Amino acid sequence: MASEISPAEARRIALTAQGFNAQDREAIVTPARLRRTIAQLGLLQIDSVNVLVRAHYLPLFSRLGSYERDVLDQIMVERPKRFFEYWGHEASLLPVDCHPLLRWRMERARRGNGIWRQLEPFATARRGESDAMLARIAAEGPLAASDVASAAAGRGMWVWSEAKHALEWLFWAGLVAATHRRGSFERVYDLPERVLPRKVLDLHTPPDVDAQRELIARAARALGIATADDLRDYYRLPASDTALPIRQLVEDGTLRPVRVRGWRQDAYLHRDARAGRRIAGPALLSPFDPLVWHRGRTERLFGFRYRLEIYTPRHKREHGYYVLPFLLDGALVARVDLKADRRAGTLILLQATLEPGAPQNTIDALLEELRRMATWLDLEHVGTEPLDIIAAAGSAHR
Repeated sequence: MASEISPAEARRIALTAQGFNAQDREAIVTPARLRRTIAQLGLLQIDSVNVLVRAHYLPLFSRLGSYERDVLDQIMVERPKRFFEYWGHEASLLPVDCHPLLRWRMERARRGNGIWRQLEPFATARRGESDAMLARIAAEGPLAASDVASAAAGRGMWVWSEAKHALEWLFWAGLVAATHRRGSFERVYDLPERVLPRKVLDLHTPPDVDAQRELIARAARALGIATADDLRDYYRLPASDTALPIRQLVEDGTLRPVRVRGWRQDAYLHRDARAGRRIAGPALLSPFDPLVWHRGRTERLFGFRYRLEIYTPRHKREHGYYVLPFLLDGALVARVDLKADRRAGTLILLQATLEPGAPQNTIDALLEELRRMATWLDLEHVGTEPLDIIAAAGSAHR
């Protein structure tokens, strides 16, 4: 019979697994420390929204404090590559040893499965166009969509050219790899053998179930404690492919079934998971941080209902456009809508909302963390007008 643990212990386990335990956020952050943290998380999600800062920079700041963003930029392009870009949890930066574990996804994409509907023709009826694009890259070297055709034709960032569709299918199918990004965060593609280490490409391709079992094991290690859906979601595995690998991981002792009081779903505890003693301090979290990207898990762990309102019309938004949860001493206690005005050198706080039960020091801790973030982003000021919004929220809370 599965043992039962408290919600508080589950939170401590999750925070420890995610690197919010015993971290010195004042220490110098070396490239090696950045690499270790990415490896601990298993991936960093990449997103194009840049109203504050690109999404992949924030999880490292949340855990480690200020670091040189240029160092992460260099890690992303260093040769030989230790990390590569592919579809993990959405577009992600992943350790290169994850490449063989995702080849089943590449193979399915080659058959037109598991990809965006608009890309499917490039695996079938329009495969000749894809092959021609691949041949051009082989002959000419790295290419981006803008090198081939206008990617948006002036109609918005999500309106892609046919060339971009062909390139994205090749990327999803593993027939090209992302060598770097340039300009406005545009992905540049080249042949895998010219991007990834030969020793990685030569690694054995495991059967689908073995690869998915290892991905679930990595997800479990990064999450500490998780439901089956949490484990599936981390690397966006098909629901139909998760039951057998989870059962095998239980059988070999990697996962232990547990019950968390108040959770409707059964949970699994990774064999290396522990509830750290030191769950303290502040952290602003990206909407794409692995601690909170699964909204159902965030609600289960923290009692915090969180939705990204980027695509919600402005007049219908409740908390703002780019809202970051604020973690303080192991609890999500506030949410803030932030924007970086780089010309004015100001981190603008557009809106702030305290959660019911937020401690009395929430406002002071939040302002200090905003100042820390502004310094990290090379911004000179935190916008002063929104401070009244924080004070008003705090007064109402009291």
